[in-house]
Amino acid sequence: MKEVNDRIKENLNILFVGFNPSIRSSETGHHFANPSNRFWKILYEAGLTPRKLEPLEDDCLLEWNMGITNIVARPTKAADEITKDEYKQGREILKQKIARLRPKIVCFVGKGVYLHFSRQKSAQWGMQKEAVVDGTIDFVAPSSSGLVRMKIEEMVEIYKGLTALL
Repeated sequence: MKEVNDRIKENLNILFVGFNPSIRSSETGHHFANPSNRFWKILYEAGLTPRKLEPLEDDCLLEWNMGITNIVARPTKAADEITKDEYKQGREILKQKIARLRPKIVCFVGKGVYLHFSRQKSAQWGMQKEAVVDGTIDFVAPSSSGLVRMKIEEMVEIYKGLTALL
């Protein structure tokens, strides 16, 4: 399977960080491409994008000073297939990426992503008290996966916290 290229640049307003690409994302080369994933709908409804994007338009985020990467580059069917070593290596790569790119906000798309990255035992939704990489704001949002049982309206409310921070 192919890795999915990051959509990144320096000084982003928001850098979204997912677990890893899905099989569908690997096939298409675009982030959050699984039809059951609600990422693009959530961004639009939270007021972060002016319209609902399709996964094939993920490059458009850069025009609005947002980007996407993952803590682990290897595509899998589910996040539980990611190994401890992959998380450990991904954590270091992500720290370097954040330090180099200097985004204002790092939004972790899934509490588990943040917990693996920060090595914390727990986290609340929204802005965290301290950022792992100095000079940024860490923000924890729900995973947009269709497997997550949270109502989309609840997710949108949490993602609206990003709009407020901007």
